[in-house]
Amino acid sequence: MPRVMTVQGTLAELQEEERTSSMPSDVQSSQVLERIIIVANQLSVRACRRAEGRGWSFAWDEDSLLLQLKDALPSDMEVLYIGSLSFDVEAHEQDDVAQTLLERFKCVLTFLPPDLHDYFYHRFWQLFHYMLPFSSSGGGGYDRSLWEAYVLTNKLFSERVIEVINPEEDYVWIHNYHLMALLTFLRRHFNRLRLGFFLHVPFPSSEIYRTLPFREEILKALLNCDIIDFHTFDYAHHFLSCCSRILGIEYQSKRGYIGLDYFGRTIGIKILPVGIHMGQLQSVLHLPDK
Repeated sequence: MPRVMTVQGTLAELQEEERTSSMPSDVQSSQVLERIIIVANQLSVRACRRAEGRGWSFAWDEDSLLLQLKDALPSDMEVLYIGSLSFDVEAHEQDDVAQTLLERFKCVLTFLPPDLHDYFYHRFWQLFHYMLPFSSSGGGGYDRSLWEAYVLTNKLFSERVIEVINPEEDYVWIHNYHLMALLTFLRRHFNRLRLGFFLHVPFPSSEIYRTLPFREEILKALLNCDIIDFHTFDYAHHFLSCCSRILGIEYQSKRGYIGLDYFGRTIGIKILPVGIHMGQLQSVLHLPDK
């Protein structure tokens, strides 16, 4: 069983291109403060076109869960966000938009080609929501191009992370099913990187998950983490059952701590249900009646 996930003909080829040294960081972390890099499919920002198409105006999306997570972090911890936008930006505007988001919001922007984003986002992960078959043709087969788009998108995200990371100091927290292969790209570059993952959707039962052609590769990608977070115990239990039945890896539970031993490392399994943001709720309750 390989220490780091590979996928014949797709991920392995992309990883081979990355064997050269990683690039130095363009965004330096503080000399004093710890920094966490939060990586997600989309950034927690809203945008609108200025009048007559003269650029963009940006603001935080206060309803975004990823933005609200900052309230649970130490107040003196620096936070850097990496993600894409939910809309297309023309090529001649991309540099200005990326610089604005970095300077004003500490957001590092990943641009995805529209056709790649469609394959990556809309057509691949119905299985995690118990939807079968997951072929766009509805014929029950699997379209390999969906997996290739998924891996390529994760590679593009990894390039952005590698550009800005300080691997000896930074924490990296990756969110949701869109970026599970990203874990492998990062672990290949930085063996000692502090790496966590939070799944925001259900993890399906082993009977459903085993229908995924790349089931082993995804499990091994997740095992590149130090900590994997789930919303509920059922989701965590499904993941552990898949590790046992597909990879033959058993977990250990001691005093409420669940861990998987994998190639000399222990991966912690955490149950972290997302609750109600009381501060935001109270602010809404105090709004004047309309």
